[in-house]
Amino acid sequence: MFLIIQNDPHCPPGSLAGLLSATGHDFRTVAAYSTAELSAPSGVTGIIVLGGEMGVHDSAQFPHLVRVGALMAEALQTGTPLLGICLGGQLLAQVAGGRVSSPSPCGEKGISRVQLNEEGSRDPFFAGVQQSFVTFQLHQDSFSVPPGALLLAGSPVCPAQAFRLGRAAYGLQFHPEVDRAIVSCWGGLSTPPTDYLTGFLAEEPAFTASSRSILGNFIALASA
Repeated sequence: MFLIIQNDPHCPPGSLAGLLSATGHDFRTVAAYSTAELSAPSGVTGIIVLGGEMGVHDSAQFPHLVRVGALMAEALQTGTPLLGICLGGQLLAQVAGGRVSSPSPCGEKGISRVQLNEEGSRDPFFAGVQQSFVTFQLHQDSFSVPPGALLLAGSPVCPAQAFRLGRAAYGLQFHPEVDRAIVSCWGGLSTPPTDYLTGFLAEEPAFTASSRSILGNFIALASA
C-alpha cells in the first residue's frame, strides 16, 4: 500500500490517485493537517508527501509538519521509498540535513522547463523523460541538496529541482501531480488571482507525458 501525506486541503493528490488505481496499487491519503494518525513506514510500499502553502519553517503555526518530518526521517532510516513534492521535497531536504531558504530568490510560478543533468538522465526515476521537460511550479522557498544526496535536475531560476538520497528517496521542487482542477484552484487562491490555467492547458500534453513517466517510475521503483 502507498501512503499519500496531504499537508494542505488545497494540495490534493491530483493525478496520483488515478495513476495508482490504474496500476493496481492500493493507497491511502492522510490529511496530516488534521489529527489523523500517520502509519509507520515499515507497513507501506512507498510514501508520497505533497506540497502546501506553508513552509518548513512554519511548524509553530502548522505543528503537523513536525509529525510529517518525523515520519520522513523514519522512512529514511528504514529505507522505505519516499517521494517529497515541493513542500514535501523541502521537508525531505531539511530532515536529511539540507537547507531550505524562505523566501528564496529561486521562486517560480506556472509552467516552466526543468533540465536533467547527467545523473538525472541515468536515474530510473526519470526513465523515458526528455532531458529538458515541461512541468508546473508554484514555490517561493527552495532547498539545497542535503549531504550525501545526488542532484538530478535544475532550472535557470532554481538550480536544485530534484535530488535522490539513497536508493529510492527523492525530493522534487516541481509539481508532477497537478491537474486542471488544482491549477485553476491555485490561481484563484493567489493574491491577486492569477491565470495559471491558460499556460497549463497550452502545455498540457507535454506536461502529462513527463509527469506520468516520473510518477509511474517512482511507483515502479517503490514496488520492486
